[in-house]
Amino acid sequence: MTEDRLLQLAASAEQYSSHVLASSVIDAARHRGLDLLEGSNAFEHATQGVTATCGDQTVVVGKPDFVRSVTSGFEEAEVAGGQLAVYVGVDGRFGGALIMSDPLRDNAVSTLADLRRLGVRETLLLTGDARATAEQIASKAGISRFQASCLPGDKVSIVAGLWERPVMMVGDGVNDAPVLAAADVGVAMGAKGSTAASESADVVIMLDDLSKAALAVDIGQRTVRIALASIWIGILLSIGLMVAAVFGYIPAVAGALLQELVDLARILNALRALRDGRRPTATAVGGPPVSVAAVR
Repeated sequence: MTEDRLLQLAASAEQYSSHVLASSVIDAARHRGLDLLEGSNAFEHATQGVTATCGDQTVVVGKPDFVRSVTSGFEEAEVAGGQLAVYVGVDGRFGGALIMSDPLRDNAVSTLADLRRLGVRETLLLTGDARATAEQIASKAGISRFQASCLPGDKVSIVAGLWERPVMMVGDGVNDAPVLAAADVGVAMGAKGSTAASESADVVIMLDDLSKAALAVDIGQRTVRIALASIWIGILLSIGLMVAAVFGYIPAVAGALLQELVDLARILNALRALRDGRRPTATAVGGPPVSVAAVR
């Protein structure tokens, strides 16, 4: 089987997968000018791969253990650090592997630096990739810890077991929905994510821009600061007016009007939350969170 035929069959099957890597396989096939075949009997095996009948051939695409279990003649591919292999079986026989690189998002390093300035003390990468790939990605991004070869259930257990709270989880895949719900704050990357992940999250980023995760933390911290300031403004002004009224400096009617001015002052101060707060600040309100980023 030629490389182009293998890629064509794999991309045709990946049309029916919600995995974040599926679009990369499809893009690679289209870049080579390969037409995708219409499929039938397609079924996605959660966290493992996808099977489909493409043309007159049965195609399976996914992780090594999954493809090994349904094909004969399986061979493990040799991958370097930062690479991963997607395995392909055709009509019950091993067809080959697609070697893929897993580059960082362009703004991943700067986003993690912004999160640290905002008070994040520890970062953890949770991924279904092999250890070599996870180690290289964590090293490049400056992530302090990583866990490789994670299934969705493993991610939930790891997040639930973290003792330092609160935990913020950033994910973009359908398999991230359970762990987004398990985290104290779930952030779904909406551009490439799924409906399930978006519904499980507390924050949905509509753009495919990781830096918005740091912006969301900044907005949350700034909003809390303004809310606390508004509360204390109301309390202190009200106490001052009550003391003045006790000593007879403020008549009853004037006191009622001044109370309305106190409410107006609180409202005007709270409206500051609508201003653009794009510049991250180093002050963390409510304690520093732990950021947990799940690539896959």
